[in-house]
Amino acid sequence: MKRLLLSVWLGGLGVTGFAVEPAQSRLGINFPAMADYSTDYAFVDVFRMSRKWSSQRPGEKWGGGPELTRDANGWITQLETNCWAETPLLTSSNGHAPTGDYVCLYDGEGVIDFRFNAEIISRAPGRIVFHFDSETNTQLSGGTFLTLRSTNPTNYVRNIRVIMPGFEATYREQPFYPPFLARWKEFNTFRFMDWLRTNNGKQQLEWSDRGTTNYCNYTEHGVPVEVMVDLCNRLKVNPWFSIPHPASDDYVQQFAALVKHSLNPSLKVYVEYSNEVWNGMFEQHRYAEAKGKELNLGVVTRPWEGAAIFYGLRSQEIFKIWEKVFGGRDRLVRVVAWQAGGGTYWTDGLVLGKNDTGKNVDALAIAPYITICIGTSTKLNANTVASWTVDQVLDYAETNALPECLEWTRSSKAIADKYGIRLICYESGQHFVGVGEGVNNEAMTKLFIAANRHPRMGAIYTRYLDALSAAGCDLVCLWNSTGIWTKWGSWGLTEYLDETETTQPKFKAVSDWNRQHAKP
Repeated sequence: MKRLLLSVWLGGLGVTGFAVEPAQSRLGINFPAMADYSTDYAFVDVFRMSRKWSSQRPGEKWGGGPELTRDANGWITQLETNCWAETPLLTSSNGHAPTGDYVCLYDGEGVIDFRFNAEIISRAPGRIVFHFDSETNTQLSGGTFLTLRSTNPTNYVRNIRVIMPGFEATYREQPFYPPFLARWKEFNTFRFMDWLRTNNGKQQLEWSDRGTTNYCNYTEHGVPVEVMVDLCNRLKVNPWFSIPHPASDDYVQQFAALVKHSLNPSLKVYVEYSNEVWNGMFEQHRYAEAKGKELNLGVVTRPWEGAAIFYGLRSQEIFKIWEKVFGGRDRLVRVVAWQAGGGTYWTDGLVLGKNDTGKNVDALAIAPYITICIGTSTKLNANTVASWTVDQVLDYAETNALPECLEWTRSSKAIADKYGIRLICYESGQHFVGVGEGVNNEAMTKLFIAANRHPRMGAIYTRYLDALSAAGCDLVCLWNSTGIWTKWGSWGLTEYLDETETTQPKFKAVSDWNRQHAKP
């Protein structure tokens, strides 16, 4: 039985001792996006992880109800007759979400129900107590639905909070889930790219488009900057912000001003323009290509060149805004992040080497993954790899994928040295995943998941971190913290927050390495 009880995480504190202060750590961590299926429970109010409301009508398919009328903060102001709205919570928990009596608090008048794995114990105006047990797992992989059955249009239901067992009295002052804080408090830097919903973030143009603390959830518009700063202040961890690609200068200025005003002055701020602008799968790359064409950058027949040059120019513009707000660069780390294998043509020639970009940044960031991406048309065929043993996968990782990524790292370090800047990793770790038709090769997916659970994976991570450090990477941000492993990748250091270093070899290897390589 896996339950995150208060005694468990307190016991965990005693076991590890948490000997590494964040300032001593050489590691950072990326957090996955807020979602109802996330298993990285950051907040005791789990409604923050709820999905966008879905409108329902009897006899219609899921989401087939009429368009919902919502206020500026996403709350539903009225429901049509015989219709309702609902949102999933804690899906994919698979028995790992906290079990116990949850408290649903709300303002306004209406009827709220819970279905799947939940039993209502008591009701009173503005307060519902229900027992939730994801281990019963009747549907939704252990999750539940919050269902809004009715709402009074003149005093509609709003400000819904769904509080984990034991935190009703403290959730306002202590919004973060204690096991989440304990898990990551030894890391140097938190990269908030996915919390900001940076990838493909078309909607974040003006400051008014951002996620706010009054909005009904943190999934639609991202986690508020205030919340990210609060987390970093509590743990004394440096924040890394990835500014959405269409953000206006005013957006950037107000973002910087909020951070300057509220962040502990002892902390550094890593600032990056967007995420993987080099990567053609993302909207930010297409946006940069269009801007490059508009500004006549690069070669017309090579739109990726214009994208790279524009990336350097826009990065500098954003850095200058932050520098002005902060009154200098002492507290800033200005990051240019580019493809690990970009080399002299791509990273040096088109990004750092154009328009003095290399003179106006503090760090080159790369993602030197231990890469095994397998499809039906790749060098290794998915059907062939699916027939391997776990040891064969790990052998290939050690003899082929690991040396390859370390060569990328050494090449990138030479480029960083040319400009006198740091080399850091914005993402890192294993990258065992199917691509193209290989995504749906179930046998290969099971093989890659088994490889991630194998004790040898821990040894590979230790060797990997040793080599990255020896190659000159002075901050390595892992991808990512916690998340279930699927055909889309086994990214989390753990799948669930209640897993420990004794059950997840790669998490143990990272934790041990962090403690054994603390800065003086």
